[in-house]
Amino acid sequence: MKVPVGSRGRHEITVAHEHTAPHVGSGKVEVLATPVLVNLMEAAALHAAEHFLPPGHQSLGTRLEIRHVAATPIGMKVVATAEVLKVEGRLITFRVEARDERELVGDGLHDRVVVNVERFDQRVQDKVVKD
Repeated sequence: MKVPVGSRGRHEITVAHEHTAPHVGSGKVEVLATPVLVNLMEAAALHAAEHFLPPGHQSLGTRLEIRHVAATPIGMKVVATAEVLKVEGRLITFRVEARDERELVGDGLHDRVVVNVERFDQRVQDKVVKD
C-alpha cells in the first residue's frame, strides 16, 4: 500500500434541509448536523487515499475524534479537507477539518483501516445467523 503522507482530499456541500439537525434527528436547530459533518470529513479522507489502494481493497473508518465548533446555516457552503498524517501497516491516520464560508466549523483526527473487500465481505456474511 502506497498512500503518501501529505496526500490531501476534500469534499463540499451547500447545506440544505436534508443536512440539518432536525432532519437527521440530532437536534432541533436548522443548522448543519454533526452526523453530516462527520460524513463530510470521512468523504474528504476517502478522496485523499482511496485512489492509492490496490484493486479489490478499500478503507473503512475505525476512529473519528472531532470538535464541532460552529453552526452553519442552510444555504452556506461547507468544505471538508483531510490530510494523511501517517500510514502504519493497514492503518491510515488523517487530520480532518471543515470550514464554512466564514469560519472553522470542526476539526479532528480520523483513522481508516485498509481491507481486502472480498475477505471483509465474507467475514460480514459469516456473522449472519442462518436458521
